[in-house]
Parts: sequence; C-alpha cells; structure tokens
Amino acid sequence: MPPSVSSVEIWTFLRPQTIVREDPKSPAFRPLARRGELLGLLKAAQYKMLSQHLIGGIGHLTEGSFRGMVFQLWSEGSSLREQEISGEMSKQRSSEAYDFDMLIIGCGPAGQRAAVQAAKIRKRVGVIDKREVVGGVCVHTGTIPSKSFKEAVVFLSGYRQRSVYGAGYRVKSDIEMSDLTFRCNRIMQIEIDVIHHQLQRNGIEVLPGHARFIDEHTLEIASSSGTIRKTAEKILVAVGAKPRRLPEIPFDGKTVFDSDDILEIEKIPRDLVVVGGGVIGTEYASMFAALGVNVTIVDARKRLLGFVDEEIIECLQYQLRALGVTLRLGEEVLSCEPRRENKQVITRLKSGKVIVSDAVLFSAGRVSATDDLSLEKVSIVPDERGRIQVNENYQTSQSHIYAAGDVIGFPALASTSGAQGRLVSCHAFGISGNEFTQEGLIPYGIYSIPEISYVGKNEDELTSEGVPYETGVARYREIARGHILGDENGMLKLIIHRETEKILGVHIIGEYATELIHIGQAVMGLHGDLKYLRDTVFNYPTLAECYKVAAYDGYNKIRLSAE
Repeated sequence: MPPSVSSVEIWTFLRPQTIVREDPKSPAFRPLARRGELLGLLKAAQYKMLSQHLIGGIGHLTEGSFRGMVFQLWSEGSSLREQEISGEMSKQRSSEAYDFDMLIIGCGPAGQRAAVQAAKIRKRVGVIDKREVVGGVCVHTGTIPSKSFKEAVVFLSGYRQRSVYGAGYRVKSDIEMSDLTFRCNRIMQIEIDVIHHQLQRNGIEVLPGHARFIDEHTLEIASSSGTIRKTAEKILVAVGAKPRRLPEIPFDGKTVFDSDDILEIEKIPRDLVVVGGGVIGTEYASMFAALGVNVTIVDARKRLLGFVDEEIIECLQYQLRALGVTLRLGEEVLSCEPRRENKQVITRLKSGKVIVSDAVLFSAGRVSATDDLSLEKVSIVPDERGRIQVNENYQTSQSHIYAAGDVIGFPALASTSGAQGRLVSCHAFGISGNEFTQEGLIPYGIYSIPEISYVGKNEDELTSEGVPYETGVARYREIARGHILGDENGMLKLIIHRETEKILGVHIIGEYATELIHIGQAVMGLHGDLKYLRDTVFNYPTLAECYKVAAYDGYNKIRLSAE
C-alpha cells in the first residue's frame, strides 16, 4: 500500500517548483507542467472544491488518491479546451527560454523598485551594476552623500543656533573634511546594507559589471572576474545620469571638480567658485558658505533656479548673500586654469572678470549615462544628452525594453525614479499598478541651506496662463517654532484660486521645508481648499501652523477685495 500523505505535504506538492509528470492515460495533461500552473487552469469552483477537501476533513490522502482527485477535476472542467492548455504551456516555455524574466541595468531607485516589484510576483530578476556594491549613483555620489554632507555641515557649523547664540557660534571650531565625510560614509554604508538585504531576501540576483547589449534579449556583463552573457524576456535600462563635463575644463579631482567628486576634496577650501546655479550648484555653494568658505556662484542666467517661484528665490539669494556668497549672474566662464605651484585656480569670465580660488566646482548639468551601452544594437537612439525616449508605460522603441529614472530626463528625482521603476514591472508583467501622483502634484525638494520645496504652480506660470489667484504668506518669525529652531527668515506661501479657493501651489523656504511640503501636497491631492487649512487645528508649537497663518492671510485678501 502506498504511504500516507498529509495535507501539509499535499500543499507542498502545489508549489510551482514541483513537477507533475504527464499521465499517459490523459491527452489533456502536458509533460512537465508545473503543479501551480495546473491548478491555475482549473475553474475557480473546482479549485475551491479541492481546497475544501484538503482543509476540511481529509486528514490524509494517498498520493494516488490525490492524483486521482486532481485528474478528475481536470477532466470534468469543460472550459479547459486543448488550445487553452497549449497556449499556457507555450507561454511558459517561451519565458523559461531566458535566464531571467527581467534584467535591470542600474541599481539606483528605479532599478531597485522595479526589481523588488517583479520579485514580489515571483519573477526571476537580475540587477546589473558597474559597482561592486549596490545603491547606484543615488547612494554613492548623489542624493545620499550630498544630503548627509548638508546635515553634517548644519550640525558642526552651528548654523541652526546662530540666531540664538550669535553668528560666531560653532559646535566644532576647526572643522575638517574628514569630520564631514565621516557622517556621509556611515550613512552610505547603512543604505548599502539595507538595499543589499532587501535584494537578497527577495531572491534578486546581483550581477556586478558593465552591461552592453548584444541583441534585443541578450546582455554582455564585463567585470573584474571576466565576461558573461545573460538573457532576459524583459530589460530595464535604469543607469541614471552623470555630471556633464565640458572638454575645455581641466577636471583633475584636486582643484577642479564636478559634483561626483567634490566630496573627495582633501581639505575645506578658503575660496570656492561654483559654476552653475542649478540645484546641485546651489546646494553645494550654500553648504560650503555655511562653513565660512568664500563662495562665488557664476551662472549665465539672470537668477538662480529659474523654475522656482521668484519670491522664494529672492529670499534664497538674500540669505546666500548673508552667508557671504557672491553672485555673478548673467556671466559666462571663458577659461579655467589650475596653477600647480600654489594649488589655486584662475577662472576668467567673458566679461573680463578674473576670480582666484582654491577650488572650482563645475555643475553644468547632467547627461544620461547611456554612452557605453551599445544601444545601437537594439535600434534605440538617445538624444544629444543621452536621454532615452519612452512612452507613457516607459517602453522604448523596443516594447520589451524599458527605461526609467534619470536616464529618461525630467523630472529626474529619486522619488519619481522609484515610482517609475515600480510601474515598469507592473506593466511588463501585466499586474495592476496605479499611476503615482499626477505630474502637477510631484513635490520638489532642494536641499540647500536653507531648504526649498514646492508643489503645484508658481506665480509666473499662473500669470502667463491668465488664472486669477491670490497669495497667503506666513513667515517663520511669526511662528513660535521658528524661533525655537532658530530660523527667522523662512516663509511659506500658498497660491489660491480667487474664485474656487482651491490651493494651486505651495512654496516653502526654511527649516524642514522638504518635510512640511507634504501637508500641502496631500491637501491639493484630495482637492482641499483654503477653508480646510484655515479651519484645521495644528499642533502648537509647530512649523505646520504656517499653513493656518498663510490661509488666513490669503482669506483676508480675497474677502477684502470682494467687498
């Protein structure tokens, strides 16, 4: 007599890894059909019947009885036509012809989220990254180190306490780069460990090395240990971006830097020239200025961060000047000449001005890191900045090859990149994946000193669109929490539709701006209006009270103009 099989062991039989051999007496069965797929083809009612047998009352079954039950249910299923079975088996064989269901090039936010989402639905996933450790640009040279550096600067420089204890207050009198990078390195290692553990526990294979396309489903991966080739049914390009290096600028990593290597500077410079007043340039300029460095920002545009609300930028520029920053706006760099003998750099402007400094940071934008992927082999043509064009589902010109994150350009945020990566896996494998927040409600964070964050429209945009609006402003100096934190220059501005009183935009500069913005984002996303913020009770003392103060300010302006 065959041995008895417990219900627990029967459930073990149902795992997708277990194989059911063909029953020669049944033309309906197919060789090597996975048990999980076999049961997936049964009608829901039949599967329920089998489950009830297993769970309610049958403690033990012989293996033969179990097979007979499945065979009977299978045979009685009138909906299981031969072509359905053949189609399912053909689909399975097609998928298993590849090494992976999905291969991902790049381990930044987009790559990580895509990998985890695909792994959660039991797909075979591999992540390729040119570094020996995971994390991508976000962890190693971008978001994490720069934001960690900022917090180290704010703490050690005593920036937050200066309004209370005086402009000369410092936590540490002689700050060195090693003091600042210690915090960066520790946080980076923690992030690397977290990401590595996440990939590991989800069964995601990490393949270190540089990837190139061989054909539409094959990648060649070159590493220090050799070269291998892997195939995948779906491929995601999530290689991110890198600093744009102008050929005429002599980058040497000693006196002339880009944003990827500025934190490798040996000592804090006495004078620093920052070329480029974009997000990265402004962030680093403010950080070094808070340390007491004489910073000069050179930018061809007439104001910093032209996409941010003008009133917020006026406030930023005022505070940067208070830190000792010199703004050379509307100016262009002609040349940059390092002098080895005294370790200084001569920066010449087209206007004839000459700036002497210990170091120069060039932050002239970023380009997608697609130049060595052999995209031409799969007929994908990036634009002049290396960006890959995609459709609304993040598919390239090859429908099974996707791209997400900074490699596709705007908005190029870590937050949106992660959301895009998840949606790629949802679309690639046909599962439900709700779109992340509408483009108009994406929050932007600039981690300068002070922080800037906004969501929605600014005044210039609404004016050009002819939208009737009013503003409501709250200043940190009016809020008890602002004084407690030592920030008397921060402000929060609401932009309100004059007729509907809907919130059209929220703009903040000051401490914790990047956290505070999410209250406004939530209100806008849920179609809240001025009345909600005006009548809501906020904890006291908090910076969140700024919403109520700004709402009253806007409400009074609208009410008075209507009388």
